[in-house]
Amino acid sequence: MSNSPLAYVPRARRAAFAICAVAVAACGSGSKSSGANASADTGNATAASSASSSSDLTGAGSTFAAPIYTAWAQKYAQTGGAHVNYQSVGSGAGIKQLSEETVDFGASDGPMTDQQIAGAKGGPVMHFPTVLGGVSITYNLPEVKQPLKFTGPLLADIYLGTINKWNDPRIAAVNPGVTLPAKDIVVTHRTEGSGTTYIFTDYLSTVSPKWGSGPGKAQIINWPVGLGGKGSEGVTGLVKQTPGAIGYIELSYAKQNNLPSALIQNAAGEWVTPTLESVTAAAAGAAAKLPANTDYRISIVNAPGKGAYPISSFTWILVYRNMPNAAKADELKKFLKWSYDTGESSAASLDYAPLPSAMIQRLAARVDSINAGASK
Repeated sequence: MSNSPLAYVPRARRAAFAICAVAVAACGSGSKSSGANASADTGNATAASSASSSSDLTGAGSTFAAPIYTAWAQKYAQTGGAHVNYQSVGSGAGIKQLSEETVDFGASDGPMTDQQIAGAKGGPVMHFPTVLGGVSITYNLPEVKQPLKFTGPLLADIYLGTINKWNDPRIAAVNPGVTLPAKDIVVTHRTEGSGTTYIFTDYLSTVSPKWGSGPGKAQIINWPVGLGGKGSEGVTGLVKQTPGAIGYIELSYAKQNNLPSALIQNAAGEWVTPTLESVTAAAAGAAAKLPANTDYRISIVNAPGKGAYPISSFTWILVYRNMPNAAKADELKKFLKWSYDTGESSAASLDYAPLPSAMIQRLAARVDSINAGASK
């Protein structure tokens, strides 16, 4: 396993990190001035920094969404918008930092609970879905040439440890004609608070009463069995290195690391491969049934509708409804509207599924309900 921190970052997403790194390097480079010119340059830089700092934005959270938020921040700044500094610290940490009011917005792959919202120091929190992601079930079985199939209850029993051999009759029953090896199943999972874990365990809780009443759904849980890795890159590494391993990772990690993705049976009984199209289909089915007063804290796992991939989810930007700093509130509203109007078109190029167009229109209008200069 490579020691590079980008060893398992998808190629399309490495570009976003590289762009960010180049931008940072450019800010620190250039020829040195001397004498009066140096003083003038320093003074101008200080003045510019002071002028822009009042509306610059800081966000933190989801590692899954970091590449697209980084790319959006760069493009938004190029249009003359404020600088947006996004810290990829994980969904749990993003919720905590927003709750403590140390950032202007948070980001999470799992919505905040009622208890978390009640504990947020800045008052009511609004959830804005931005893009969609799918969780791929991948495995290391080079002797199996065709994609395997799993039902939700089968996956739950594997992660509960009650199915522990690849040639178990229950796996064979949904994979007719496939010669399954008599290998142990090596379960892998995330170790840290993770939105990807939330999505996967939300799905397992939905399709398996045993899972729902046992480990349940959360960003971090007590896993009954398995090996832990940090981040999607850690789980990807474990699967790649361990014969017989199974793991849940972002679709893009499976894609870019040439790992197989299983077909999962959806609510309509179809066997569906995770793709950008099947993830968007899951959102479209759910979006059609949203009430007018929705707060968008919705789950789309096991969504109804033809072609819907069942382990799909929104990722959210989290914003206080009432923001006392009017300059930051106005700039955040502009950034969010730009993201829906312009940024969404770049989602697919970075291996994210875009939101359904009808939902984008509703969300862009909802941005206006953020109150600028308002008390908590």
